[in-house]
Amino acid sequence: MENLGQIKISNDVIQTIAGYAAMEIEGIDKTTSFTDKLLGNHGIEVKIDSDKAVIDVNLSVIHGEVIPEICYKVQENIINAVETMAGLKVSQVNVHVASVEVKKEREKKDNEK
Repeated sequence: MENLGQIKISNDVIQTIAGYAAMEIEGIDKTTSFTDKLLGNHGIEVKIDSDKAVIDVNLSVIHGEVIPEICYKVQENIINAVETMAGLKVSQVNVHVASVEVKKEREKKDNEK
């Protein structure tokens, strides 16, 4: 490929890609307040060192989900999305489960059964 100049992708763009990738996983809390925080990039930190990204994600998992499985899926999806969309290698995705969300609507539906 011919060198036409530099391409620089802002850390904010990487954070947004990672946020949307995390939100695609079932079992992640998708309530409005948490989604606003995550997609507003307050729940994601990106560090780029030697052309590789280290991404830290703070998540809330829905009560009853198997946390390690959810986190692994989040890691895979973020790596795939960032590497595909931005062409940036991801060396690590560190997932921090900040809380477990008990959904009142889910409990209400379960009680109605």
